[in-house]
Amino acid sequence: MSEPLRHPRWAVDPPPGSPDRELVDNVHPPDWTNPTPAGRYHLVVLGAGTAGLVTAAGAAGLGAKVALVERSLMGGDCLNVGCVPSKGVIRAARGWHDARTAAERFGAPAAAGDGDFAAALERMRRVRAGISAHDSARRFTGLGVDVFLGDARFLGPDAVAVGDARLDFRRAVIATGARAAAPPIPGLEDAGYLTNETVFDLRERPRRLAVVGAGPIGCELAQAFRRLGSEVTVLEMADQVLIREDPDAARIVQDALLADGVRLELGVAVERVERQADGARRVRFERGGESGSVVADDVLVSVGRKPNVEGLDLEKAQVRHGQQGVEVDDRLRTTNRRIYAAGDVSSRYKFTHVADAEARIVIQNALFLGRKKASDLVVPWVTYTSPEIAHVGLYEKDARKRGIEVDTVTVDLHAVDRARLDGEGEGFLRVHLERGKDRILGATLVSEHAGETIGELALAITAGVGMNDVAATIHPYPTQAEVIKRAADQWRRGKLTPTVQKAFAGWFRVFR
Repeated sequence: MSEPLRHPRWAVDPPPGSPDRELVDNVHPPDWTNPTPAGRYHLVVLGAGTAGLVTAAGAAGLGAKVALVERSLMGGDCLNVGCVPSKGVIRAARGWHDARTAAERFGAPAAAGDGDFAAALERMRRVRAGISAHDSARRFTGLGVDVFLGDARFLGPDAVAVGDARLDFRRAVIATGARAAAPPIPGLEDAGYLTNETVFDLRERPRRLAVVGAGPIGCELAQAFRRLGSEVTVLEMADQVLIREDPDAARIVQDALLADGVRLELGVAVERVERQADGARRVRFERGGESGSVVADDVLVSVGRKPNVEGLDLEKAQVRHGQQGVEVDDRLRTTNRRIYAAGDVSSRYKFTHVADAEARIVIQNALFLGRKKASDLVVPWVTYTSPEIAHVGLYEKDARKRGIEVDTVTVDLHAVDRARLDGEGEGFLRVHLERGKDRILGATLVSEHAGETIGELALAITAGVGMNDVAATIHPYPTQAEVIKRAADQWRRGKLTPTVQKAFAGWFRVFR
C-alpha cells in the first residue's frame, strides 16, 4: 500500500463526491498498491510534477522502462497549488471586475453586490479536479510507467529505495520541485500565515488580507483578492512592485493595483507579526525610521521558493546541492553522471513551461547520448496581473552586460485599434534588437492578453526570424496582437536613412 497522503490541505480526507476527493483519487489514490520493481530501470524519476511527468511519459513512450516516484500529489505545484488554481481564481476576479466596470466602460447594465466567493473557489476546484485526470497515477500506469507512491531516498549512486522496494537504475532524474519559502519574521509562525500551498483552500473570503512580497505571485493574488472583495495591503522591501521587470512595465501594473484599491506599502521592512485576541494578525513594519502596521484577517507570504532536497539522501548518490537546489551542468547532469535534474529543484527559471522544456533535454541527454544545452532555451514568462506582463529573451541591461549594443522599438498599446475598442489600451510592446542588425534579442509586452501574444516573438527569437519577416507576415485586423506588426513596421521605417531616402528620390526622378 502507498504511504499516507502527505499534504497539509488534507489532514482530513475530502468528502466523497467533492472535487477535492476526485483530485486525490486521481493524483494520490488512497488504495494504490505499488508495483513490484522490474529489475534495472532505464530511468527512475523522482517527483511527479511537470518535469517528472514529462520525463516519465516521454521516456516510456520511446520504449524505455521507467519508474516514477511521488511522495505527495502527482501533478506537483502546477496542478495542485500553482498555475491551475491561481488562474482559476484570477479568471473569476477578472469576471467580477468586468461586471462591475462594464456599465461605466460600455454602457452595460450595472452590476452590484459582493458576489459568491465560495462559488468562485468551488468552480476552480471542479476545473482542477477535471484537469487532474491527465496527471493521474492510473493514466501513467497505462502509459507503461511503474508508479510508486511514497518517499524515495538514494541508497547509492545507482539505486533508490521506496519503502522496502529497491529500484536500480541506469539513469535517474531528480524532479522534486520546490515549495514556498517563509522569511524569518518574528511571530509569523505563531500567528499563522498562508502561502500558495494553502490560500486556495479558503472557503470564505478574508475581509482583510496582507500580502508580504510584491513579486509575480504576490501581485497576482493581491489584485485577484481585491477584485473579489477583500481589503488588500501589499508590503514590499523594494520601492516598486515586480523589481525584476522592465521599470516602465512594472509601473503600469503598480498603477493598476492602486486603481483597483490595493494598498501598497513599499520600501518597508516587516519587523513582526502578532496574533490579536480576536484572531486577526497585526503586521508591524518600519520605513525610513518610522513605524507602521496593518491589521489583517490573513497574511499571505510570497517571497520566494525553496528547493525540495530534504530526505533524498543525495550524499549517498554523490549529488551535490546547496541553497539554490541540486547543482547541474548545462546538459542538466548532476555531479553523479548517472543522475540528472530538471525543474524547480535545480533550474533558475521556476516556471512550468521551463520544467517541460528541461524534461525534454533530459530525455535526449540521459537516454540517447544527446548534447542538448539548457542555455540554448529561449524562455518566455508571464505575470498574470491585469494587465499582464510578458517577457522573452534579453532585457536591454542584460544585452549591454554581454557587450551587445541595442536598438529598441516601443509601440504604445493605444496605437492598436483593437486594444482601444476593448478598453484595454494601457500597455506597450518593447522590442530590443542588436544594433544595426535584424536580430531580435528580447521583448516585453504589457497588455491584458500579453501571455497569449508573446509566443510569436518567442518563436521569432528561437527560429532566428527577424523583424523584416515579422513585418512581411499578415496579421489579422483588428487584433491586439497587431502590436507586433506595428513594431516591425516602425523598425522598418527606421531603416529609411537619409542615404536611402536620397536613393529613392533619385529612382522616382527616373521612374516617371
